[in-house]
Amino acid sequence: MQLDELLSELQVRLEAVLGTRDRVHALLNAVVSVGSDLDLETVLRRIVRAATTLVDATYGALGAVGEHKTLVQFVPVGLTEEEIARIEHWPHGLGLLGLLIKEPQPLRLAHIRDHPESYGFPPGHPPMGAFLGVPIRVREEVFGNLYLTEKRGGGEFDAEDEAIVTALAAAAGVAIENARLYADSRRRERWLQASSDVTTSLLSGAEPGQVLTLIARRAREMVSADVVAVLLPDDSRRILQVMIAEGLACGEVVRAQAPVADSLAGRAFTKGEPLMVADPAEAGVPIAIADYAALGPVAAVPIGAAGSVRGVLSLGKRSGRLPFSQAELRMLHAFAGQAAIALELAESRMDAERLGLLEDRDRIAKDLHDVVIQRLFAVAMTLMSTVRTVERPEASSRLQMSIDELDAIIRQIRSTIFALQISSEDGEKGLRAQIVGLVEGARGHLGFMPGLTMEGRLDIMVPDQVAEQALAVLREALSNVVRHARAAKVEVVVEVDEDRLILTVLDDGVGASEGGRRSGLRNLQGRAERLGGSFTVESRPGGGTCLMWSVPLA
Repeated sequence: MQLDELLSELQVRLEAVLGTRDRVHALLNAVVSVGSDLDLETVLRRIVRAATTLVDATYGALGAVGEHKTLVQFVPVGLTEEEIARIEHWPHGLGLLGLLIKEPQPLRLAHIRDHPESYGFPPGHPPMGAFLGVPIRVREEVFGNLYLTEKRGGGEFDAEDEAIVTALAAAAGVAIENARLYADSRRRERWLQASSDVTTSLLSGAEPGQVLTLIARRAREMVSADVVAVLLPDDSRRILQVMIAEGLACGEVVRAQAPVADSLAGRAFTKGEPLMVADPAEAGVPIAIADYAALGPVAAVPIGAAGSVRGVLSLGKRSGRLPFSQAELRMLHAFAGQAAIALELAESRMDAERLGLLEDRDRIAKDLHDVVIQRLFAVAMTLMSTVRTVERPEASSRLQMSIDELDAIIRQIRSTIFALQISSEDGEKGLRAQIVGLVEGARGHLGFMPGLTMEGRLDIMVPDQVAEQALAVLREALSNVVRHARAAKVEVVVEVDEDRLILTVLDDGVGASEGGRRSGLRNLQGRAERLGGSFTVESRPGGGTCLMWSVPLA
């Protein structure tokens, strides 16, 4: 019997040795698995799964500790999607979990509810009994804690379980540090590449809107954000409007606005410093992009230094992901500052190019006025003096036609000179450009391009009120030609002399109808009379209609 007892004891000890060997092998495999990846979020999830496997825990989690000694990330394992959906909120780092944050030492409990620091579980949380908590240190810093509950079989966690998880936590600290260093090096690489891309794009002449899109895309890539938006101030600088959005729900985010006085983006815009919140629900201020996408951590980074902020980069991650670190915020701020400087340099270059263009336009206008027009005028004067010496009527008539043509050319060149003296930006909004747009718009309805002659300083001398009425008259006149004239040729002449604007529309159609409806023509006449001008519509001798609308400029 003694031999049987000895053999039984030997078998128990052999099983214990084999079990220890198996657990050591499992621990080594877990260490290898944890250290085989360099993506931080993947590493964290592998750590939790390895810990639950090593000690036969049903549930496990890793809580990352933030700068204010609260949980900024919670990585659970063992819960189904339905169980996660039923939980009202993740732990905030209070109660028993808060104790581990304040006192980062291993903690084993037979029942969680028996500890005086236990606050219970949030609504929807599954019941849990046995508990094992172990801190994870990265060098001398506490990165977070491993939480393991509900040992399979209903038992308690023992000292051996604590020792194995403590060893795993030490290896996890090394893996987390390696993942952090790798992430830092990748961020620096992406930062340098992004800065190079933005600078190259600006120097190659890209539009500011394209560059802002590139800045947003590169910023999102640098910190692996799920959504990014560029907010720019309106004219009053009281509202920040999302101009560019990429990523999660970007179609809705692009409609967002943020008040400068009371929003996360507004505070970043005013202070010129990057800001971050781990949970939009607890931010205390509105967050524009969080209204359209379910987000967790959100950062707002000013584009430019304090006092000269051009806009704000707003970035967000999905709920449950790691918040933006201070290193990431500093990197984004530096990148956005460099981008702002590059934008200013690009705008200065564009201003210099625009100034050079205006100087060239002014030089061409002076050359046309001082050289070309004067020589044409001299030729016309010579021909006029020659007409009197020509005896044959046919030759005299031809000379007179040439003189008239030279006069028309001179008027056209003068009109071109006036156009050159207006900057391109003003020209896009001025009367001259709007007249061209109306005439070109009539081409599709007429089937041919109407002729257009403009003389005088239309963009300078014509008041806004007169210009608005003239455009309405031209629109109505061209519409009448399209609907009624059946013309094959249309000429539009707009002239400005010292005190009047004269608009003439000529066509070779069926001519003015005496008995037709004249409500549209009465409207044109009323516009002229309200401005103290005149309006006439006459049939042309060779067929067609001549419409003339004339009003004073004052």
